[in-house]
Amino acid sequence: MPQETDEIIEAVPVLPTPPLRQGESLPLLGPRSTGRSPQTEASFSADRAPMVDAPLVDLPGSETLAVDAPVVDAPPVRLFEAEAIYSAEAIEERVEIVIERSWLGRTRDRVGSALEWLFGLASLFVGLAVLATFPVVQLLSLGYLLEASGRVARSGRLRDGFVGVRKAARVGGVVLGAWLTFWPLRLVADLSYSSWLIEPAGSAAVRWRVALVLLTAVMVWHLGWACFRGGRLRHFLWPAPIAFVRRWWRGGMYGEARDRLAEFIASLHLTHYLSLGARGFAGAAAWLVLPVLMLIASFRLPDGPAALCGLLGLVSLPLVALYLPFLQAQFASENRLVAMFDVGRVRQAFRRAPLAFWFALLVLLAFALPPFLLKIEFVEREIAGVESLVFVALIAPARLLAGWALGRGRQRALPRFFLVRWFSRLGMLPLAIVYAVVVSLSRYTSWYGSWSLFEQHAFLLPAPFLGL
Repeated sequence: MPQETDEIIEAVPVLPTPPLRQGESLPLLGPRSTGRSPQTEASFSADRAPMVDAPLVDLPGSETLAVDAPVVDAPPVRLFEAEAIYSAEAIEERVEIVIERSWLGRTRDRVGSALEWLFGLASLFVGLAVLATFPVVQLLSLGYLLEASGRVARSGRLRDGFVGVRKAARVGGVVLGAWLTFWPLRLVADLSYSSWLIEPAGSAAVRWRVALVLLTAVMVWHLGWACFRGGRLRHFLWPAPIAFVRRWWRGGMYGEARDRLAEFIASLHLTHYLSLGARGFAGAAAWLVLPVLMLIASFRLPDGPAALCGLLGLVSLPLVALYLPFLQAQFASENRLVAMFDVGRVRQAFRRAPLAFWFALLVLLAFALPPFLLKIEFVEREIAGVESLVFVALIAPARLLAGWALGRGRQRALPRFFLVRWFSRLGMLPLAIVYAVVVSLSRYTSWYGSWSLFEQHAFLLPAPFLGL
């Protein structure tokens, strides 16, 4: 008898067979077709296959068949072995549905994206100009300009210097939408004030006052709901009250608004810009303080020492102006204050891109001269933002070009031809001398006198109108 085994034998259905005649033998059951070759079937060992005796077979649905042949012990018949079942690894298929849009839709999206980018650029310049008119907050504006210059220096691409333009478009859209929304409120406020002047205790004045209070509450709700929906300009044009009711019914509006506002403020990286601007201001001031003090001393000391100090100041200030813009870009690209004083690396970069250095210095110093003419009169704080906007619009491209020149010098492996290098040096030196002469003469035209020499707005704070 076969030995008992714990292996699982796969059941094979046995079909009824016709009755056997005398002298015929029952055909043995063989393995089912498994798709394996005969060589593979023969490779299974006999000890792994279960053994059964086959003189007597019970057919399902029929009686036991007896055979008139002598019953002998038939050799064991090896049935097929159960195949092992393995769990297949799940395969995740991602089906990307591409919706083909018409050329008109694609053109509309591209034009809209371009207009949004241009609006964001204008909003960015206005924001930097407004920040430059407030003490201490000016460091944010300087930090942004340094960050833009540093990014261009790291990559060598001017387009990398336009940081946060889309976010500026969002903030500018909120400001513009709020300004447009308040126009009806201003109109009602004027009517309420006029009715109060005509008849303070009259019914018309009371009605207009109540209407003003109600409209103020509605406008505050409308501004908050428009900002919650994304702050785009179209959100301020239509309040979408049904969408507000549905969102309010779901609940959690306050928590979502709080989290989204905190996330947006964190994405602005204000602390980084403030730190970068403070360190950049300190490093530039360390370079400028000695030449500026010499120029100031030349007007306060006796004739002999004054002439010597004036000469040293006029010699040292052009030398500082030659290197300081690129040292600031190097500091911003590495975010290390010690890089502000690594003149050797700037000289190496100049040898590889001399023409780019000359062009960047030309634009920077040329764009920094017009604000000196605007300091002849005292500038009121109310209009300082307008003049500061002109300065930021001029100095921001110059900062980007300084980083671009430094990045080109870093990317190139070999120095340029020596004649090109020397012509560039000779071209940069007159630019720095002219800038130093204009700065020294500005004390005669500036409202603040000799102390206006510290207003090096090409290298320090972008606020040439507040004595800083």
